[in-house]
Amino acid sequence: MPSQVLKGGTRPPWVGLAAAVWVQIAASSSYNFPLYSPLLKSVLGFNQQQVTVLGVANDIGESFGLLPGIAINKFPSWVLLLVGAACCFLGYGVIWLAVSKTVGSLPFCLLFLTLCIATNSNAWFGTPVLVVNMRNFPLSRGTVAGILKGYIGISAAVYTVIYCLVLKQSPLDLLLFLTIGLPVLSLAMMYFIRPCTPASGEDSSEHAHFLFTQAVSVLLAFYVVAITVINDMVTLSDALSYTLVAIMVIFLLSPLAIPVKMTFYPSNTKNPGTPADSSGNSGLGKDDTTQTDPLLTPSSSAANLGSFYESEYASDVETLLAIGEGAVKKKRRPKRGEDFKLREAFIKADFWLLWLVYFLGAGSGVTVLNNLSQIGVALGYDDTTIVLSLFSFCNFVGRLGSGVVSEHFVRSKTMPRTVWMLCSHVIMILTFLLFAFPLNGTMYVATVLLGICYGVQYSIMVPTTSEIFGLKNFGIIYSFMGLGNPIGAILFSVLLAGNVYDAEAAKQGSSTCLGPNCFRLTFLVLAGVCGLGTILSIILTIRIRPVYQMLYAGGSFRLPQSSNH
Repeated sequence: MPSQVLKGGTRPPWVGLAAAVWVQIAASSSYNFPLYSPLLKSVLGFNQQQVTVLGVANDIGESFGLLPGIAINKFPSWVLLLVGAACCFLGYGVIWLAVSKTVGSLPFCLLFLTLCIATNSNAWFGTPVLVVNMRNFPLSRGTVAGILKGYIGISAAVYTVIYCLVLKQSPLDLLLFLTIGLPVLSLAMMYFIRPCTPASGEDSSEHAHFLFTQAVSVLLAFYVVAITVINDMVTLSDALSYTLVAIMVIFLLSPLAIPVKMTFYPSNTKNPGTPADSSGNSGLGKDDTTQTDPLLTPSSSAANLGSFYESEYASDVETLLAIGEGAVKKKRRPKRGEDFKLREAFIKADFWLLWLVYFLGAGSGVTVLNNLSQIGVALGYDDTTIVLSLFSFCNFVGRLGSGVVSEHFVRSKTMPRTVWMLCSHVIMILTFLLFAFPLNGTMYVATVLLGICYGVQYSIMVPTTSEIFGLKNFGIIYSFMGLGNPIGAILFSVLLAGNVYDAEAAKQGSSTCLGPNCFRLTFLVLAGVCGLGTILSIILTIRIRPVYQMLYAGGSFRLPQSSNH
């Protein structure tokens, strides 16, 4: 049976990955909340509890990806990017109008809803980028997820550079930049984010291309952090500031070098759908016929990567016809590693274990991120710009590094990726104890550790979801997993951290709380939360170990032979 020809032509998937870098920067505008939240507090007269609630709105909008998760299998990716651009323009535009006093005082609930809409653009930007590229590189899911989520992680430092060097630390100008600049960026990139012929792993230079992309992202991370530190230490001229920003833009453009190089120096790889000889084996040797490339297997998840516009119920119709003909007695449920629908995944213990592990880790991490400015002030750090940039860099390290490391061990040792979620939970326990009982300089150490662990939680969840529950409905299942972030923010940030902070501030008779007691109880509770996450991570890792032994037998990814259900 001939292999499926994916919509999008035969162009290499590297063009979409290079464009995804820019969309991922746009898809991380929520990280800017600590930069403009003090302006909301001062201009609009909010207290800390109200600012914390707006921080939750920031997280809810960013993580509520159920609608784009459903839409990605029904509409082309440019439609989702267009919706994201509209949400970004409308949401941040209203916030800018309110803060600039262009319009009268707006109700708090309206601002809450507006911020949800603004940051929900992140989900509409990030879902098509992640899903399309995971499908375009189905054999390198951990690496691709690490790269894409890595750029999300470093984006806060990128925005900090723009905020400091271009916008001259003006929160009002930052909101205007988010209102206009990000929609324009999305519209410019939407043509390139589309499905194409999946990478088959036959190109010997593919590994080098991934290494180049990872190396460039690491250099970018060091560069933006160095600029932030230098700008904090010395005053830079306008000409030098713009030059440094231009160099940062060149780093962001660097992944385009791969498709340019492939255009001028094409590699001699065989087209997966073109026979290489007259024997009808399509260039496969005798040994290759026993282990079919999953990209060439129409019944596999990878073969369905391009079925964005096909009915997801096609397999159901085929099964019903087979039942009518007496070929089968009933349709069986999918096994782990095959393609699940959301309702089929709901009844699996692995689904809820993974959700809880991610919820406990990401929810506690985002609590610190939302309150990072207030934590820094409470512990005696007046300027928290460096702390935010440091968190962003370490978040990037955790996301990119966990993708690379987990990909190596899953292929060499068939080690489940959730082992690294387990390790990050253990480290987060120690990190929260450092926050709770701070010594001189431990703020930076704790920020470094937390940033790395938070990045690991996010980056590992993505490929793990696809490996257990398949790629066909990955968008909606991944989006549901992402709800652990805002739910954690509501429970741990608003109900816990916000109330503890305000109670301690009331004891001090001030609106600004000072001292380690402002967040000590919060950090001790979060340490216990990560202790529970450690236990659940152990249980989940033991349960899914056989799945990874099946998927990565022989050191390369292979789909179950019976994945057509």
